Amino acid sequence: MKVHILDDWFDTLRKLPCFGKLAEHDVTVWTDHIADHVDHPDALAQRLQDAEAVVLFRERTRVTRALLERLPNLKLLSQRGVYPHVDVPACTDQGVLLCSNMHSDTPSYAATELTWGLILSAMRQLPAQMASAKAGQWQMGVGKTLRGRQLGLYGYGRIGKAVAHYARAFGMQVVWWGSPEGLARARADGETVAASREAFFSGSDVVSLHLRLKPATRGLITAQDLAAMSPESVLVNTSRAGLIAPGALLDALNAARPGTAAIDVFDQEPLNDAQDALLAHPRLIATPHIGFVTEDEFDLQFSDIFDQINAYAQGAPLHMINPEVWPTT
Repeated sequence: MKVHILDDWFDTLRKLPCFGKLAEHDVTVWTDHIADHVDHPDALAQRLQDAEAVVLFRERTRVTRALLERLPNLKLLSQRGVYPHVDVPACTDQGVLLCSNMHSDTPSYAATELTWGLILSAMRQLPAQMASAKAGQWQMGVGKTLRGRQLGLYGYGRIGKAVAHYARAFGMQVVWWGSPEGLARARADGETVAASREAFFSGSDVVSLHLRLKPATRGLITAQDLAAMSPESVLVNTSRAGLIAPGALLDALNAARPGTAAIDVFDQEPLNDAQDALLAHPRLIATPHIGFVTEDEFDLQFSDIFDQINAYAQGAPLHMINPEVWPTT
């Protein structure tokens, strides 16, 4: 098959063991990003004209109806995880199969580790302390110890549970909030659930979000939630920016509730404007959506993605999201 891989910005995949799984295919790897294709899909469509299979690098490129209508040769989209960036009904209408391994039993340990790195960075003022030392000014302030403090985890899922495991190693008290179903599972597992939503946000020294972004969770974290947080607290988000109501985080930081945010995700990505009000905010610690960006995680994820391509080529697709487009005879 003619396979095109989008948005491999650092040309990483060719160097990984899993890339050998594509040896029987004609592979094109694109290391740049066409940012404006949603409004002007022609450039990306021209790039993908001969593609029979397209590999999506997480959510870096949106797959719209306008794009799909310009790709008559496309048969397969292969990716891993959730797919809010893909117009699935349009895929079905165009006869394009979407395959995505939802890896229901495997947390992203890379994202878990980055979450913990952001917590430490915020509580110990690591970016500012490092900048002060390198500027010859030595110490610039006094941080906080994690032991004995409360970590509030919103979303009782795989990554949240892994973060909780690390938190307990640091001696933190873990409390949970989330959907009624998630909280019921937490209670059944003997976990501590906050007495109320307000108590969760107001009582936690650190609040970390671990939810999938879908229509039901978009804007779930409100300005009122953030206003309940202490000026000494930290909000961490390595999940998706859309979980927080539009503009609410910037307003909250301006009001110093919470006192600090440590995030890996933004509404617009890639975000290249150094003067962006949120990115440049003095109370923000930020990384450029690197939660899953490790060689180990890439090899794990793209091994699954490439397996899906081979399975399709062999006539036995895996992890079909819209199986109705696959021939049954």
